[in-house]
Amino acid sequence: MEGTIFNIMRFSTHDGPGIRTTVFLKGCPLSCWWCHNPENSYQVPNEVYLPGRCTGCGVCIENCPAHALSRGAKGICVDADLCRHCGRCVEVCPMEARESTGWTVGVPELLQSLERDIPFFDQSGGGVTFSGGEPLCQPDFLLAILEACARYEIHSAVDTSGYGDTAVLLKAAELCDLFLYDLKVLDPQKHRASTGVDNRKVLDNLRVLSASGADIIIRMPLIPTVNDSEEDLAAAAKFIAGLPRTHPVHLLPYHRAANGKYLKLGISYRGENILPPLEEQVTRAAQRLSNFRLTVEVGG
Repeated sequence: MEGTIFNIMRFSTHDGPGIRTTVFLKGCPLSCWWCHNPENSYQVPNEVYLPGRCTGCGVCIENCPAHALSRGAKGICVDADLCRHCGRCVEVCPMEARESTGWTVGVPELLQSLERDIPFFDQSGGGVTFSGGEPLCQPDFLLAILEACARYEIHSAVDTSGYGDTAVLLKAAELCDLFLYDLKVLDPQKHRASTGVDNRKVLDNLRVLSASGADIIIRMPLIPTVNDSEEDLAAAAKFIAGLPRTHPVHLLPYHRAANGKYLKLGISYRGENILPPLEEQVTRAAQRLSNFRLTVEVGG
């Protein structure tokens, strides 16, 4: 059983309780314009070219087994039809002008990597969080690594958009300890416009997951022009308050820290001209949610 990941972040304190190791799985069915991890757009690993570092030495061209690289007017060019995304060009580049956006890993290999962090988990009440991308995009791998974590009594959390197969979500609930469930916007048209998908499945899955007894923290990004109006906040609060069980809400103010990633990947960043919410706007949004008797925390 193998999966594709693009980062392992140790000593995280924002992806669940305690000190955590966050494993980012590649692939996502959503295209949120504020996404902080644009490298997850493709489930297969791919390479990023940094022309500012390239000296044109040609080592990557000589070592490409698919003969997909050549010199061009803007540096080293890649033939997308020939490239196998094997990562060989990343390995041999002496100037680190190429970076990989992911790699394939097996369950035993990943578990071995996580085991070394168990002392930190035990000391802090932490564990491992599977994020992305969208972990539900790799259902077999996700369930297999959750089962392995359960055997080793490693606290596990799944950070999800909720846009996935309901049966997989419920099976994951049997294996993991916590869900960090994103709730972006209740208006279906706004949701589709800002994420590329309808939100009916997201809302239905959250209701089912809540009814199952799963431990859930609802994480709501506060995105100016998307979900920060009085109507949007009221709709979200009413929906959360009406779930089968009560769940805490973490309000996550939008920021532009990922702008550099978009530049590196050569992807336009639709949030470039959107200002993060002011402190008083965040406070007002948190109060609006709290008025529905919800337990609200900013950040987390």
